[in-house]
Amino acid sequence: MKPLALILALPLALAACATTTSPTGRTQMVGAVSQEQLNQLGAQAFAEMKTKTKQSTDARQIAYVRCVVGAIVRELPANGQATGWESAVFVDADPNAFALPGGKVGVYTGIFTVAKNQDQLAAVIAHEIGHVVSRHHDERITRQAGASGALQVLGAVLGSRYGDGAANAAVQGGGILAQTGFLLPGSREQESEADVVGQQLMAKAGFDPRAAVNLWQNMMAAGGSRPPQWLSTHPDPQSRIGELQNRAAGLVPTYEQARAAGRKPGCG
Repeated sequence: MKPLALILALPLALAACATTTSPTGRTQMVGAVSQEQLNQLGAQAFAEMKTKTKQSTDARQIAYVRCVVGAIVRELPANGQATGWESAVFVDADPNAFALPGGKVGVYTGIFTVAKNQDQLAAVIAHEIGHVVSRHHDERITRQAGASGALQVLGAVLGSRYGDGAANAAVQGGGILAQTGFLLPGSREQESEADVVGQQLMAKAGFDPRAAVNLWQNMMAAGGSRPPQWLSTHPDPQSRIGELQNRAAGLVPTYEQARAAGRKPGCG
Protein backbone atom coordinates (compact mmCIF):
# COMPACT_ATOMS: atom_id res chain seq x y z
CA MET A 1 0.00 0.00 0.00
CA LYS A 2 1.46 3.38 -1.04
CA PRO A 3 1.52 6.26 1.44
CA LEU A 4 -1.35 8.24 -0.14
CA ALA A 5 -3.58 5.20 -0.27
CA LEU A 6 -2.67 4.40 3.30
CA ILE A 7 -3.51 7.93 4.43
CA LEU A 8 -6.91 7.73 2.75
CA ALA A 9 -7.55 4.37 4.37
CA LEU A 10 -6.65 5.42 7.90
CA PRO A 11 -9.99 7.00 8.87
CA LEU A 12 -11.62 3.68 7.99
CA ALA A 13 -8.99 1.84 10.01
CA LEU A 14 -9.70 3.99 13.05
CA ALA A 15 -13.41 3.44 12.62
CA ALA A 16 -12.74 -0.30 12.57
CA CYS A 17 -11.08 -0.30 16.00
CA ALA A 18 -12.60 -2.94 18.18
CA THR A 19 -12.83 -3.89 21.81
CA THR A 20 -11.40 -7.29 22.61
CA THR A 21 -10.31 -9.30 25.62
CA SER A 22 -6.67 -9.88 26.51
CA PRO A 23 -5.32 -13.28 27.65
CA THR A 24 -5.88 -12.25 31.28
CA GLY A 25 -9.42 -11.01 30.68
CA ARG A 26 -8.61 -7.32 30.42
CA THR A 27 -10.60 -5.17 27.97
CA GLN A 28 -8.44 -3.83 25.11
CA MET A 29 -9.01 -1.40 22.24
CA VAL A 30 -7.16 -2.63 19.14
CA GLY A 31 -7.39 -2.57 15.36
CA ALA A 32 -6.08 0.84 14.23
CA VAL A 33 -3.86 -1.14 11.87
CA SER A 34 -4.26 -4.58 10.34
CA GLN A 35 -2.15 -7.51 11.49
CA GLU A 36 -0.30 -7.36 8.16
CA GLN A 37 0.56 -3.70 8.71
CA LEU A 38 1.52 -4.43 12.31
CA ASN A 39 3.90 -7.15 11.11
CA GLN A 40 5.39 -4.69 8.60
CA LEU A 41 5.98 -2.18 11.36
CA GLY A 42 7.67 -4.83 13.47
CA ALA A 43 9.89 -5.93 10.59
CA GLN A 44 10.84 -2.35 9.76
CA ALA A 45 11.64 -1.49 13.37
CA PHE A 46 13.75 -4.64 13.67
CA ALA A 47 15.60 -3.86 10.45
CA GLU A 48 16.34 -0.34 11.68
CA MET A 49 17.58 -1.72 14.98
CA LYS A 50 19.97 -4.02 13.13
CA THR A 51 21.40 -1.14 11.09
CA LYS A 52 21.96 1.08 14.13
CA THR A 53 23.19 -1.40 16.74
CA LYS A 54 26.13 -3.77 16.46
CA GLN A 55 25.19 -7.44 16.49
CA SER A 56 27.07 -10.11 18.39
CA THR A 57 29.22 -12.49 16.37
CA ASP A 58 29.45 -14.96 19.26
CA ALA A 59 28.02 -18.17 17.79
CA ARG A 60 27.24 -19.58 21.22
CA GLN A 61 25.21 -16.56 22.26
CA ILE A 62 23.31 -16.54 18.98
CA ALA A 63 22.52 -20.27 19.18
CA TYR A 64 21.59 -19.96 22.87
CA VAL A 65 19.03 -17.24 22.23
CA ARG A 66 17.68 -18.98 19.14
CA CYS A 67 17.20 -22.19 21.14
CA VAL A 68 15.26 -20.48 23.92
CA VAL A 69 13.11 -18.52 21.46
CA GLY A 70 12.37 -21.70 19.50
CA ALA A 71 11.29 -23.63 22.60
CA ILE A 72 8.90 -20.87 23.66
CA VAL A 73 7.49 -20.28 20.19
CA ARG A 74 6.58 -23.97 19.93
CA GLU A 75 4.06 -23.35 22.72
CA LEU A 76 2.26 -20.59 20.80
CA PRO A 77 -0.98 -21.22 18.89
CA ALA A 78 -0.52 -22.46 15.32
CA ASN A 79 -0.85 -18.98 13.82
CA GLY A 80 1.86 -17.69 16.16
CA GLN A 81 4.23 -20.47 15.20
CA ALA A 82 3.63 -19.89 11.50
CA THR A 83 5.02 -16.36 11.69
CA GLY A 84 8.61 -17.50 11.16
CA TRP A 85 10.37 -16.11 14.21
CA GLU A 86 13.78 -14.44 13.92
CA SER A 87 16.15 -13.49 16.72
CA ALA A 88 19.22 -11.29 17.00
CA VAL A 89 21.75 -10.57 19.75
CA PHE A 90 22.79 -6.92 20.03
CA VAL A 91 26.03 -5.75 21.64
CA ASP A 92 24.76 -3.49 24.39
CA ALA A 93 25.49 -3.57 28.13
CA ASP A 94 21.87 -2.78 29.01
CA PRO A 95 20.16 -5.89 30.48
CA ASN A 96 17.32 -5.71 28.02
CA ALA A 97 15.33 -7.61 25.41
CA PHE A 98 12.29 -7.05 23.21
CA ALA A 99 9.89 -8.85 20.88
CA LEU A 100 7.96 -7.35 17.98
CA PRO A 101 4.96 -8.31 15.85
CA GLY A 102 5.99 -10.31 12.84
CA GLY A 103 8.09 -12.66 14.95
CA LYS A 104 11.14 -10.59 15.84
CA VAL A 105 13.11 -11.02 19.08
CA GLY A 106 16.09 -8.94 20.11
CA VAL A 107 18.33 -9.63 23.10
CA TYR A 108 21.06 -7.32 24.38
CA THR A 109 24.29 -8.91 25.53
CA GLY A 110 23.84 -7.20 28.90
CA ILE A 111 21.02 -9.62 29.69
CA PHE A 112 23.54 -12.42 30.11
CA THR A 113 24.91 -10.66 33.20
CA VAL A 114 21.60 -11.11 35.02
CA ALA A 115 20.09 -14.18 33.31
CA LYS A 116 22.40 -16.80 34.78
CA ASN A 117 20.90 -19.88 33.10
CA GLN A 118 18.49 -20.90 30.36
CA ASP A 119 15.45 -20.76 32.65
CA GLN A 120 16.17 -17.17 33.62
CA LEU A 121 16.80 -16.20 30.00
CA ALA A 122 13.52 -17.88 29.10
CA ALA A 123 11.78 -15.72 31.71
CA VAL A 124 12.95 -12.59 29.89
CA ILE A 125 12.20 -13.83 26.39
CA ALA A 126 8.82 -15.33 27.30
CA HIS A 127 7.85 -12.04 28.96
CA GLU A 128 8.68 -10.14 25.77
CA ILE A 129 6.86 -12.64 23.55
CA GLY A 130 3.98 -12.28 26.01
CA HIS A 131 3.67 -8.66 24.89
CA VAL A 132 3.20 -9.82 21.30
CA VAL A 133 0.76 -12.60 22.22
CA SER A 134 -1.26 -10.12 24.26
CA ARG A 135 -1.45 -7.65 21.33
CA HIS A 136 0.16 -4.89 23.35
CA HIS A 137 1.79 -3.26 20.31
CA ASP A 138 -1.58 -3.18 18.55
CA GLU A 139 -3.14 -1.69 21.67
CA ARG A 140 -0.46 0.98 22.03
CA ILE A 141 -0.64 2.03 18.38
CA THR A 142 -4.42 2.20 18.59
CA ARG A 143 -4.15 4.43 21.66
CA GLN A 144 -1.52 6.60 20.01
CA ALA A 145 -3.58 6.88 16.85
CA GLY A 146 -6.54 8.06 18.85
CA ALA A 147 -4.48 10.53 20.85
CA SER A 148 -2.26 12.12 18.21
CA GLY A 149 -3.55 10.99 14.83
CA ALA A 150 -2.73 7.86 12.89
CA LEU A 151 -1.18 9.83 10.01
CA GLN A 152 1.80 10.77 12.15
CA VAL A 153 2.24 7.19 13.35
CA LEU A 154 1.86 5.20 10.15
CA GLY A 155 2.78 7.85 7.63
CA ALA A 156 6.22 8.17 9.19
CA VAL A 157 6.79 4.43 9.38
CA LEU A 158 5.65 3.35 5.96
CA GLY A 159 6.74 6.61 4.37
CA SER A 160 10.33 5.86 5.26
CA ARG A 161 9.91 2.66 3.32
CA TYR A 162 8.55 4.20 0.13
CA GLY A 163 10.14 7.58 -0.44
CA ASP A 164 12.60 10.26 0.60
CA GLY A 165 9.93 12.84 1.38
CA ALA A 166 8.10 10.51 3.70
CA ALA A 167 11.42 9.35 5.11
CA ASN A 168 12.17 12.95 6.11
CA ALA A 169 8.87 13.04 7.92
CA ALA A 170 9.91 9.94 9.79
CA VAL A 171 13.18 11.57 10.83
CA GLN A 172 11.42 14.73 11.94
CA GLY A 173 9.01 12.66 13.97
CA GLY A 174 11.78 10.81 15.74
CA GLY A 175 12.20 7.77 13.52
CA ILE A 176 10.39 4.50 13.26
CA LEU A 177 11.15 3.23 16.71
CA ALA A 178 10.01 6.41 18.43
CA GLN A 179 6.93 6.83 16.23
CA THR A 180 5.55 3.37 16.86
CA GLY A 181 6.73 3.16 20.43
CA PHE A 182 7.62 -0.46 19.70
CA LEU A 183 10.78 -0.44 21.78
CA LEU A 184 9.52 1.84 24.51
CA PRO A 185 8.30 0.31 27.78
CA GLY A 186 4.66 -0.67 27.99
CA SER A 187 2.27 0.48 30.68
CA ARG A 188 2.47 -1.17 34.08
CA GLU A 189 -0.78 -2.92 33.24
CA GLN A 190 0.80 -4.39 30.11
CA GLU A 191 3.99 -5.33 31.93
CA SER A 192 2.03 -7.22 34.57
CA GLU A 193 0.06 -9.01 31.89
CA ALA A 194 3.24 -9.97 30.02
CA ASP A 195 4.55 -11.42 33.29
CA VAL A 196 1.48 -13.65 33.56
CA VAL A 197 1.51 -14.79 29.93
CA GLY A 198 5.28 -15.18 29.81
CA GLN A 199 5.49 -17.29 32.96
CA GLN A 200 2.78 -19.58 31.60
CA LEU A 201 4.60 -19.92 28.28
CA MET A 202 7.96 -20.74 29.85
CA ALA A 203 6.41 -23.43 32.07
CA LYS A 204 4.66 -25.03 29.08
CA ALA A 205 7.97 -25.01 27.22
CA GLY A 206 9.74 -26.89 30.01
CA PHE A 207 11.52 -23.97 31.64
CA ASP A 208 11.23 -23.67 35.42
CA PRO A 209 8.74 -20.85 36.15
CA ARG A 210 10.43 -20.26 39.52
CA ALA A 211 13.44 -18.91 37.62
CA ALA A 212 11.43 -15.76 36.82
CA VAL A 213 11.72 -14.84 40.51
CA ASN A 214 15.49 -15.31 40.48
CA LEU A 215 15.80 -13.30 37.28
CA TRP A 216 14.04 -10.25 38.71
CA GLN A 217 16.02 -10.53 41.94
CA ASN A 218 19.19 -10.48 39.83
CA MET A 219 17.89 -7.48 37.90
CA MET A 220 17.29 -5.59 41.13
CA ALA A 221 20.73 -6.50 42.48
CA ALA A 222 22.38 -5.36 39.25
CA GLY A 223 20.83 -1.95 39.66
CA GLY A 224 21.95 -1.46 43.24
CA SER A 225 19.95 1.34 44.82
CA ARG A 226 18.69 2.38 41.40
CA PRO A 227 16.90 -0.33 39.37
CA PRO A 228 17.85 -0.72 35.68
CA GLN A 229 16.02 1.60 33.30
CA TRP A 230 14.17 -1.40 31.89
CA LEU A 231 12.35 -1.72 35.22
CA SER A 232 11.40 1.93 35.54
CA THR A 233 7.89 1.58 34.18
CA HIS A 234 7.34 -1.93 35.43
CA PRO A 235 5.27 -2.82 38.50
CA ASP A 236 6.79 -2.26 41.93
CA PRO A 237 9.71 -4.74 42.04
CA GLN A 238 8.95 -6.24 45.44
CA SER A 239 5.26 -6.66 44.65
CA ARG A 240 6.19 -8.12 41.30
CA ILE A 241 8.54 -10.67 42.83
CA GLY A 242 5.78 -11.71 45.25
CA GLU A 243 3.33 -12.18 42.37
CA LEU A 244 5.89 -14.18 40.39
CA GLN A 245 6.52 -16.43 43.40
CA ASN A 246 2.81 -17.06 43.97
CA ARG A 247 2.19 -17.78 40.30
CA ALA A 248 5.26 -20.02 40.01
CA ALA A 249 3.91 -22.32 42.71
CA GLY A 250 0.77 -22.88 40.67
CA LEU A 251 2.74 -23.42 37.46
CA VAL A 252 5.15 -26.05 38.80
CA PRO A 253 2.73 -28.88 37.82
CA THR A 254 2.58 -27.46 34.26
CA TYR A 255 6.38 -27.37 34.16
CA GLU A 256 6.64 -30.94 35.48
CA GLN A 257 4.09 -32.18 32.94
CA ALA A 258 6.05 -30.51 30.15
CA ARG A 259 9.26 -32.18 31.29
CA ALA A 260 7.52 -35.56 31.57
CA ALA A 261 6.24 -35.11 28.01
CA GLY A 262 9.81 -34.63 26.78
CA ARG A 263 9.95 -30.86 26.60
CA LYS A 264 13.40 -30.51 28.11
CA PRO A 265 15.17 -27.58 26.43
CA GLY A 266 18.93 -28.01 26.39
CA CYS A 267 19.86 -24.53 25.33
CA GLY A 268 22.79 -23.83 27.61
